[in-house]
Amino acid sequence: MLNEQQRFGQKGESLAVRHLKDQGYEIIAQNYRTKVGEIDIVAREGGALVFVEVKARKSDKYGDPKWAITRAKQRKISMAALYYLKASGQTKVKARFDVLTLKPDAAGKTVVEIVRNAFPLAYG
Repeated sequence: MLNEQQRFGQKGESLAVRHLKDQGYEIIAQNYRTKVGEIDIVAREGGALVFVEVKARKSDKYGDPKWAITRAKQRKISMAALYYLKASGQTKVKARFDVLTLKPDAAGKTVVEIVRNAFPLAYG
C-alpha cells in the first residue's frame, strides 16, 4: 500500500508523462532502476534520447522544485543514464537531461515547466 507521499509522486509522474507526450516526447521507460540509481522517465524527443527527472511540490514552501536537483542528484542521474545507455547499446546516441517540475500556482492549478538540457553529464 502506498503512503500519501508515494501517491502524490505517482500522480505527478502521470501528469508529467501526459505533458511530455503532448509536447511530442515518445516515452520509452518509466522508473528505470539500476544499481546506481533511478531515472524517472526515459524518452525520445527531436532525435535525442532524453532522461527526465520529475520534481513535484504541493507548495512553494521549500522553493522552486527545479532547485532540488543538486549536484549529487545530477551525478546519480548521470550514472544511471550511463548504465541505461550501455545496457541498451546506445552509447553513441545524442542524449540530454531534462527536468520537469510540477507546482501549484496562486489559484491552486498545477503549473508544468520543462527545463531542457537542465544539466550536463555529471560524474566523479
